[in-house]
Amino acid sequence: MPHGPLIDTHQHPIPEYYKRGLASVGIMGSGENPWAEWSVEQQLELMDRNGIVAAVNSIASPGCYFGDIGFAVRFARECNEDSARMVGERPHKFAAYALLPLPNVTAAAREAEYALDTLKLDGICLLTHAGPRHLGQPEEDELYAELDRRKAVVFLHPQRNQATNVPVYSYPAGMTELVLDTTRAIHNMLWNGTFAKFQNIRWIMPHGGGTIPFLTYRLRQMDRKRADKLIGGTIENTLRTLYYDVAEICAPAPLDALMAVADPSRILFGSDFPFSRHNNDPVRDVSDHVAAFEAYDGWNATTRRGIERDNALKLFPRLAQEIARRAG
Repeated sequence: MPHGPLIDTHQHPIPEYYKRGLASVGIMGSGENPWAEWSVEQQLELMDRNGIVAAVNSIASPGCYFGDIGFAVRFARECNEDSARMVGERPHKFAAYALLPLPNVTAAAREAEYALDTLKLDGICLLTHAGPRHLGQPEEDELYAELDRRKAVVFLHPQRNQATNVPVYSYPAGMTELVLDTTRAIHNMLWNGTFAKFQNIRWIMPHGGGTIPFLTYRLRQMDRKRADKLIGGTIENTLRTLYYDVAEICAPAPLDALMAVADPSRILFGSDFPFSRHNNDPVRDVSDHVAAFEAYDGWNATTRRGIERDNALKLFPRLAQEIARRAG
């Protein structure tokens, strides 16, 4: 079925200042890949070509913390102010999540306050781990309480796990380790009761929640062992309160698995442009992704329309108002 207008909740700018900043700490690309080619003009052209009326941007993996919290604080601020500039120049085309300088919880809470209250960004991006811990550790509750009080939209984004002394594998880490790190973060948050404690936060899980839909049978052990940490006492109820995007999972098997655990009104379109590398051509990847989205026949018309656009517009009212204003 041909798609309608799309709101893409999962895109990534790669501006020159960001590449320069990361080069200063020895990082020259995303994981094992060099930086993809990106410009705002290329992004807008790709959006127009694929019927994407607006995109929610995030400066995500590999983030801003590389052992120096002072650098992380300064770099996160630079990223967030530039994101606000992009939104300000095209408020009907772009929304943006703020990057926070975790693992320093106090600094992260302070930057969240600035990003949401002063810069008026549309949400927060948290990486699945920062420094020595995955998301969901109790020492982060100060930050989550601040985000909960503001009813913030919080988008998780994976990065490659830096575990040492593990058996060697031969394939590129991005093929599995990103979705596995998403899985670890979500499971850690489930285990520690993060979702139950902070139910005002609108949590968005990328890539269909990693492998969480596949693992729900095993995770149901928590219904007995950790029921007090779960919304309604069950994994099933808790997972249905989360939002999920379909970036890089548009094939029948993963979409069927996601539909088995998610509330359809909380599924969002996402493309992961320009970090998807299936064809070593991010522009072609988005076109292929949209075609696969169109080909999936597991949604009725109402569900499809929600995933294309309506669910995202409810989450991002500022963007919805700008789009409506331009259309009217």
